[in-house]
Amino acid sequence: MLTIGKLAKAAGVTTPTIRYYEEIGLLPAADRTGSGQRIYGADDLERLTFIRRCRVFGFGIEQVRLLAGLSISADQDCREVGEIARGHLGEVQAKLAELRALERGLQRFVAQCDSVCCGGPGRDCVVFKDLADAG
Repeated sequence: MLTIGKLAKAAGVTTPTIRYYEEIGLLPAADRTGSGQRIYGADDLERLTFIRRCRVFGFGIEQVRLLAGLSISADQDCREVGEIARGHLGEVQAKLAELRALERGLQRFVAQCDSVCCGGPGRDCVVFKDLADAG
């Protein structure tokens, strides 16, 4: 049996995270000792580790909820898992495209600053003009 602190350490999360996951139903409510202290077992550690890994991969809470349910279901087809992962992959790819565009824009800012105004007064920096430009 594990206390909340030991569970948190073993799973690589914080104790408030565990309490939150219990509150929103991702983790079942912990058993309690006679003095009211939460106690957890190996199944709780396995589930919490699974949840943490899902979050590391960027799955949202509702996606984690679905995946956690599917992970213990003998009745549901694993295609659902693939659909969730495929959808999340598309979201990640879209974010990467946005970040690449942001990177190109910042590279232009830096190059312009270096070639046009670097070393001059800060208020005259071309980056400010570019940032203020609505287009």
